[in-house]
Amino acid sequence: MSIYQKLRPTWQQTMLRIRSPKATVEFYKNNFGFTLLDVLHFPAMKFSLYFMATLKEGETFDLKPGSDEAHKFLWNFEGVTLEFTYNHGDDEFVPNNGNVEPHRGFGHIAVLCDDVYASCEKLEKNGVKFQKKPDEGRMKGLAFALDTDGYWIEVVKRTEGSGIKNEFNFAQTMMRVKDAEKSIAFYEKYFGMTLLRGTHYPDAKFSNFFLASLTDEQKKSAPESTSPDAKPFVNSLFNPVLELTHNHGTEKDDSFEYHNGNTEPKGFGHIGFLVDDLEAYCSALLADGVNFIKKPSDGKMNQLAFVTDPNGYWIEIVQRGCVMDKSLSEGELPLTSQL
Repeated sequence: MSIYQKLRPTWQQTMLRIRSPKATVEFYKNNFGFTLLDVLHFPAMKFSLYFMATLKEGETFDLKPGSDEAHKFLWNFEGVTLEFTYNHGDDEFVPNNGNVEPHRGFGHIAVLCDDVYASCEKLEKNGVKFQKKPDEGRMKGLAFALDTDGYWIEVVKRTEGSGIKNEFNFAQTMMRVKDAEKSIAFYEKYFGMTLLRGTHYPDAKFSNFFLASLTDEQKKSAPESTSPDAKPFVNSLFNPVLELTHNHGTEKDDSFEYHNGNTEPKGFGHIGFLVDDLEAYCSALLADGVNFIKKPSDGKMNQLAFVTDPNGYWIEIVQRGCVMDKSLSEGELPLTSQL
């Protein structure tokens, strides 16, 4: 067992920058059944964070976002959250959704549901806009909704008999990668993810690869990634998968790169993982030559670090069960940051 496996990395977040916390939180709560788990405000640094997730139908959550109890729940959460970042006063912000040249990189998030057509009809009646409806285009039976900031939300059919009772569950985060082999190896070695499925479209010249943080029990039951059972397995999971999309030939172009979302125009920020021992984890990554944006000792936030993957995407690494310095949350908040 490697040092990384021993320190138990689990995928915990996908971060997107937003224009309006109130509009975003209400959109995901009312349309897709997400629950607001926690809120963190950093007035001196002029930003706030809002963490939402789909909890299993029937699971109660009665903690107050922003409370110490909610913080503890968040930093021990075994699922994956959407982390929405609001920069105070930037109310004219227009996020880059990652799907327009020359700033493509991150592509979309996704949800699973039992009936794509019925659920999309309901969403449309609720005023949700669509990039693609399920009966449009060549790929029938899947859709792309748009959130309040223009980010794409793929709506995918769930495997029948999954046992999931939610109408929707958070299902994936998609990022385009330059070199699929290098990217898959990186996430397997350093973040303990398991390759669950690969699909190839030679005529369209792209491939999709699906990875996840699995429990030990899930690893035992997971089929081979090339098996016909791989797709139904992926679409039966409650927690999301990381979808890496490879456009064939980009790996041969030395000058090619994707937009990581952290230079202008900004939008997607990073994905993030919890680990059992941040210092030991980062020491191992440093020894292996992984590139750091921020080490734990850099800056005021010593409970987290940032590294980059082979494509330049940022990955946040957070100490599991961490307690953030309360002095960082002191100060006056703008009304626009409050829900």
